[in-house]
Amino acid sequence: MSDRDVSLGPPRGGVLSWLGLAGHPRGLGVLFFAEMWERFSYYGMRALLVLFMVAPVTEGGLGFTPAEAALIYGNYTMAVYLLSIPGGVAADTFLGLWRAVIIGGIVIAAGHFTLAVADMTAFYAGLILVVLGTGLFKPSVSALVGTLYGAEDTRRDAGFSLFYMGINVGGFFAPLVTGFLAQSAPMKAWLAAQGLDPLASWHWGFAAAGIGMVLGLAILLLFGRDLAGRSPPPGREEPRHGQSPTTAVREPPSPWLSFTTWEGRSVLSTLVAVIAGTLGLMALIVLSDRPGFELLRWAYVLVPAALALWLGLSQDEERRRYGAMFVLLIGAVLFWAIFEQAGLTIALFADQLTRSEIAGWTFPSAWFQSLNPLFVILLAPFFAALWMRLGDRQPSTPVKFGAALVFLALSFLLMVPAATLTAEGRISPLWLVGLFFLQTVGELLLSPVGLSTMTKLAPKRAVGLVLGIWLLGFALGSKLAGVLGSNFTATDPGALAWSFLWQAGLAAAMAAVFFVLAPWVKRLMGGIN
Repeated sequence: MSDRDVSLGPPRGGVLSWLGLAGHPRGLGVLFFAEMWERFSYYGMRALLVLFMVAPVTEGGLGFTPAEAALIYGNYTMAVYLLSIPGGVAADTFLGLWRAVIIGGIVIAAGHFTLAVADMTAFYAGLILVVLGTGLFKPSVSALVGTLYGAEDTRRDAGFSLFYMGINVGGFFAPLVTGFLAQSAPMKAWLAAQGLDPLASWHWGFAAAGIGMVLGLAILLLFGRDLAGRSPPPGREEPRHGQSPTTAVREPPSPWLSFTTWEGRSVLSTLVAVIAGTLGLMALIVLSDRPGFELLRWAYVLVPAALALWLGLSQDEERRRYGAMFVLLIGAVLFWAIFEQAGLTIALFADQLTRSEIAGWTFPSAWFQSLNPLFVILLAPFFAALWMRLGDRQPSTPVKFGAALVFLALSFLLMVPAATLTAEGRISPLWLVGLFFLQTVGELLLSPVGLSTMTKLAPKRAVGLVLGIWLLGFALGSKLAGVLGSNFTATDPGALAWSFLWQAGLAAAMAAVFFVLAPWVKRLMGGIN
C-alpha cells in the first residue's frame, strides 16, 4: 500500500463512523465537512434571496415584484451552474482540482460578505462573485470525490450519497441560522436595542453565509492537504505505486500561469473557446426572456436531445458515453426546473399562504427550506446502504432517473389540493412537509447517482469538464424554474392549482420516457451501471 493510500485510508470510529463514512476513504470525510460548509453558505443565502427581493423597501427589502424576482433568481441560479463548465475546464487544464476548489471558495466568501453591504450595487456585485466562485468550486469538489474510488468500486454510489448528505447537513442548518438573523422578531429587537437598523437584518443573514464558506476553506486547508496529491495540475507526474505524492509530483516552472500546452493543445485557446461558448450560451438564455424570443427556451431540451442522438449513434465508445450523458442531462434539466421551485414559488407559497407556526409559536418562513435537507440527512444513509446491499443488482441509472421523476410528479400533485385550500386561508405546514419528503426521495434517486455516473463515464483527462456538463443540467433547470415561477400568484387558488398540476404531468411524462429508453441508454454507457 502506498503512502497516499495510507493517508486516505478508511476512517475509524467517532463521528465519521456514526455518519456512515466508515469503510470509505478518509478523504471523503474531509470533503464531506468542507462541502457541508460551502453548501451552508449557498443555501443560507438562497433561502433569503427571493424573500429579500420581494420584501417592501419599508421592511428592508428591495421591493421587486414576484416576476422581477423570479427573473433574477432564474438567471442567478442558472449562471451559478453554467459557469461550472469553464470552471471545470480551468481545473482540468492548468489549475488542478485542489487549487480550483480553494480559489473558488475564497471568491464565494467574498461574494457573501459583499451581499452583507446594504447597497444595490453591492447586491449585484455579490451575486456575480458567488457565481464566479461556485463555477470553480462546485465541479471540482465533486470530481475530487470521484478520485477516491476506482471505476469499478461498488462503494462509489454509496460514497456519493454520503457526500450528498454532507451537502444537506449544511443545507439544513443554513436556513435556520440565516432565516433567524434575517426575519425573526427577536433579532430585529436585538439590533434596535444595540442602536442598529433592524431593517438591515437581511444583511446579517448574508454575512452568516460568508462565515460558513470561510469555515469550509479552513477544513480543506487544515485537513485536506493529501487531497492535493490526488489532483495535480496537468503536466505533473502522477505518483507510482509505493511512491508518495511529495516525491512524485514535479512542479512546472509557473503552475499558476501554465498556458503553453496541455496534451499538445494550447491551454489558453481552450479556455478562451470554452469561456466564449459559455458566455454565448448565457447570452442566448438571457435573450429568451425578451418578448418575441421565448421560443429559444425549447433549445434547453432540444439541443441536448439532438446531441444525445448524434453521439449515441456513433461507432466510437467514448462518443456513445457522451451521448448517454446528454440523455441524463435532459432528465436533470426537467427535474431541477420543477424541484428548484423550492427557492421561488414554494418559498413564496410558504411565506404568503402557509401558517408559519407550531402550537402558537411563530417561526421564520425561511425555515421551511430546511425540510428538504433534513429529509436528505435522514434518508441518505438508507439509500447508501441500499446501493451497497444491492451491489451489481441495483437498478440502472436511467431507471433511477425515471423513478426520481415519478416522486417529483407526486410531490406537485400533492400541492394541487393544497393550493385549492388556500381559498379558505393559510394552510397547514404539513402540506409542505409532504411535498419536501416526496421531492427528497426523488432527489436522492437522481442527484448523487448522476454525479457518480458522470465521474464513471468521463474520460480521465476531462473529469472537470464532464462535471461541468452535469451541472449544466442545474443551470438550465434553474433558469426554467425562474420561467415557471414568474407567474406565481397568491390570490388565485385555481390558477395556482393548475400550475402545480401541469408541472406534475410534465414530470410524469418524462419519467415514462426514461423507463422506455433505459435499455438503449444502458448500451450507450458501455457496461457502466
